[in-house]
Amino acid sequence: MAVNMVVVPGVTDAASSLVVVLQGHMVVVKVPQALLILMKAFSVSFAQRAYFDDLAIDWLLNHFRDDFALKDLGPLHYFLGIEVTASSGELLLTQSKYAKDLIFEAGLKDCKPMHTPMAVSEKLQVDVGDPLDLETATRYRNIVGGLQYLTLTRPDIAFAFNKVCQYFHCLTLVHYFAVKHILRYISGTISYVLKFVQSSNVISAFSDADWAGCSDDRKSTGGFGVFFGANLISWQAKKQAIVSRSSTDVEYKALLNATTEIMWVQSLLDELGISQHKVHILWCDNIGATYLSTNPVFHARTKHIEVDYHFVRERVAKKQLDVRIISSHDQVADGFTKSIPVHHLVEFHRNLNVSSD
Repeated sequence: MAVNMVVVPGVTDAASSLVVVLQGHMVVVKVPQALLILMKAFSVSFAQRAYFDDLAIDWLLNHFRDDFALKDLGPLHYFLGIEVTASSGELLLTQSKYAKDLIFEAGLKDCKPMHTPMAVSEKLQVDVGDPLDLETATRYRNIVGGLQYLTLTRPDIAFAFNKVCQYFHCLTLVHYFAVKHILRYISGTISYVLKFVQSSNVISAFSDADWAGCSDDRKSTGGFGVFFGANLISWQAKKQAIVSRSSTDVEYKALLNATTEIMWVQSLLDELGISQHKVHILWCDNIGATYLSTNPVFHARTKHIEVDYHFVRERVAKKQLDVRIISSHDQVADGFTKSIPVHHLVEFHRNLNVSSD
């Protein structure tokens, strides 16, 4: 069940357009501006009563036709550069056409594919390599900007994309080759899709961090993946803002970011009328960070992360969150914090439901 109502940019105050996506059907509705709030309220109350099966969709469309000029665009196949394929019990999202255009514009149409988004041995640094000229630097920024939109369906390039975004102020040939490396990897995995399957509505997440992984300033990289049942719905790979003196510190900050995202997903589901009866599970591979979320005595030695501690600890105390330990070998979020070898990348793809169609 999904209801998504968006005001189309560029319309006047007198009239507005809504794009309503109902279980694979995309509908454009023209309505007066004053009715936007009423329609949103109606959609929420309807969502609280029933999931959108075929009968519910027909009922809703017929109800709208009585009062509004409405056009049913049929099953959703292509929307904002994202190709959608629905099959029995599955929904496949891909941006293969967008990726092909991006590779062509970068002049890498017939390039040799790579097996990973970034070489494991490659440690990008600020001043390594010859500086780029203005034209090449502009091309670099355009390519990276295009990669940002591609991460909507390709979470496997999230870390590599975050890494190449960190050098806009001092671009060199080494950085440019790293961006080309990502495009060559995409070229070899152009048919990959992000898969959604029918599953439970339990929210779970994995958080991880790479302590002092940046060679330039020894800042750490944190990452997480949030799952709705078996489906990945949110992820992040982000360099942390400050230098941390312990691995527990950086792991706990990553755990905090994952907790914040879980709470946001929970509030979204509450708005849509989807109740959650089970405690959300957050997996972490650092035993110190895990103990810190449940043990008040341990807090006395970690006052430098007091605010983060209280935010997570409060959720645990209210039985809204259960932080559990997981081995580093089974850590799903590992690929969001560092470059990983090919055999780990295969497992990473499987865990994220990213596969060849």
